Amino acid sequence: MRSALTFRPLPAVLGLLALLPTDAMAHGGTEGGWFSEPWMLVPLLLAAGLYAAGLARLWGSAGAGRGIRPWQAACYAAGWLTLAGALVSPLHVAGTESFAAHMVEHELIMAVAAPLLVLARPVGAYLWAFPRHARPALVGGFRSRPLRAAWRMLRDPVVATVLHGVALWAWHLPAAFNAALFDEGMHTLQHASFLVTALFFWWAMRERGGGLAVLCLFATSVHGTLLGALLTIAPRPLYAYAAPLEDQQLAGLIMWVPAGMVYAGAALALCARWIERRIPSPAPGDGILRP
Repeated sequence: MRSALTFRPLPAVLGLLALLPTDAMAHGGTEGGWFSEPWMLVPLLLAAGLYAAGLARLWGSAGAGRGIRPWQAACYAAGWLTLAGALVSPLHVAGTESFAAHMVEHELIMAVAAPLLVLARPVGAYLWAFPRHARPALVGGFRSRPLRAAWRMLRDPVVATVLHGVALWAWHLPAAFNAALFDEGMHTLQHASFLVTALFFWWAMRERGGGLAVLCLFATSVHGTLLGALLTIAPRPLYAYAAPLEDQQLAGLIMWVPAGMVYAGAALALCARWIERRIPSPAPGDGILRP
């Protein structure tokens, strides 16, 4: 007897896509402050549909909570909702008028959604969304020598940290940032580079761990804080916003303090975990006073 939790991924994805407004599918734009371009909505709904289908199929086969733990599913839901809120909510539209709103959007993508999605480890759920006979081919394709070499390089903490830092600084150069403000294609590329490099960065920190990952997290915290400080103390607006200088100062403070605390906090947590693993456990009876 088939479990009620098992369903096919295609109907699930099509059902989510059916939630798109007809006019959004036709020409996109904004509706009531919500960003409704289909090229933004479709990938988000496709990711959610595949994950939900794979999770339901896995839990229907192995039992609820097996293979993917409930807290991981919760992390994926929270990460997806954060990403969707940053990319399609009125916050995205407000970011075209306010640098501070734009900065909140960026930090939600890089410092909240990305680590939550990495903690969720969604690849297994995505694979389970496909029929059983298709999974070996998918896994085999990712095991090709060029892809394995690229993946090994990208999950190196130093490489991932450098790529994430380059994306952060390059897109905050006035010429690049202003280009993204006036060209939606550049804006999409900006957000995609932030998300992809952040995913590689947090994946490397989680998988490799150790002292090197702690140093990489602290380095990212420092250079992000430095960029935030530069934006805060700049004597004039650096970007083509009509908002006053105070808006740029607020954006700098957002990057400087709360975003910097995320990376520093993660570094401290990872450092504590690393130290705990290196301290040997006391032998039975140690510390007990004997007569």
